Amino acid sequence: MKHVEGGICAVRGVRANGIKQGKNGLALMVSDAKKLVTTGVFTRNKVIAAPLIITRENLKKKELKAIIANSGCANAFTGEKGIQDAKWMAGLLSTKLQCSPEEIGVASTGVIGRYLDRAWLSGHIDEVYDSLSGSKDASNACARAIMTTDTTMKEVAVELDNGVRIAGIAKGSGMIEPNMGTMLAFLFTDAALSRKALDASLKKAVDKSFNMVVVDGDTSTNDMALLTATVYRECYERTFLEGLDHVCISLSKMIARDGEGATRLIEARVSGAKTVKDARAAAKAIVRSPLVKTAIYGKDPNWGRVVAAAGYSGAEVDQDRISLKFSGNDKEAVLVDSGKIIEGKLDELKSLMESREIVIEVDIGLGENGATAWGCDLTYDYVKINAMYTT
Repeated sequence: MKHVEGGICAVRGVRANGIKQGKNGLALMVSDAKKLVTTGVFTRNKVIAAPLIITRENLKKKELKAIIANSGCANAFTGEKGIQDAKWMAGLLSTKLQCSPEEIGVASTGVIGRYLDRAWLSGHIDEVYDSLSGSKDASNACARAIMTTDTTMKEVAVELDNGVRIAGIAKGSGMIEPNMGTMLAFLFTDAALSRKALDASLKKAVDKSFNMVVVDGDTSTNDMALLTATVYRECYERTFLEGLDHVCISLSKMIARDGEGATRLIEARVSGAKTVKDARAAAKAIVRSPLVKTAIYGKDPNWGRVVAAAGYSGAEVDQDRISLKFSGNDKEAVLVDSGKIIEGKLDELKSLMESREIVIEVDIGLGENGATAWGCDLTYDYVKINAMYTT
């Protein structure tokens, strides 16, 4: 597997473009292949944004030829008008492509409880559509268009040893605790897979990646991940899943690293759990904990907060078997070994906590299962950003 340039446009049969003006953005992604296979996963929030309702319905009926996404307005908690606005967005692009609106995926991100600015979107659709292309710049423009409080674009593309390409763009910075968080991910591949195989692969990849990211513990109304296959190259499902895992985990780490106000990426690796469910619960509890997150921000070597988080996570834990290690800046500090505190390690821990990426490893010591979660520190800037989000 190797990384390639071009973002989502590195995948054969994919064109894209986007525009961003202030808080408003419009992104288009079009798949030109004669045969397509598409699937998606969506928020588990019971308040579901209108675009997700429409896209989920469309996926049940058709393969998605294209995706239209806007930023600046979530079109969530907007009632029947929101449903009609989401359908209108699908129609806006389907008219251009001369296809059914049911062949269009719709996504939105921004402030909840505000209505779509139809005038802005209709005023820019021609500009974006007429410049659709398969270039690297087009993928970049698309990735920028879906950003809200994100400070960086999030895109990755890989080529597997068999020539199959998998690529994705994503947005996400705050309101992040999947299942999933205010997170949009648009994934493309030229692999030839059945809908059943594609659907199974996406769900497995999301469980290991986007569903293991925590920025602030809030679950969004709008998160979705859509996967489109342009069906040009044969590929074994297992080989494809390895590539998809890599793409989704790469995007997940970008989201965690770009958490609102964040200065540090936290990676929590849990091993030795009785079940995968336990391992995931413990890992997410660690990166979710405000006390852990603030300790990382303050470079405070208060490692007890980590074992406390593992203990209340709901995972089966025996404090006499827990081991704990921190890593960063090419240094590591073993703090607990099978329930026994290793004395004299605080200076080592404080030194490595200067790192921009902190790895926390917890071995529960009860089994053979593990999981990894990603998060970020909690800073003053997070409060500032979210205290003034709508102004």
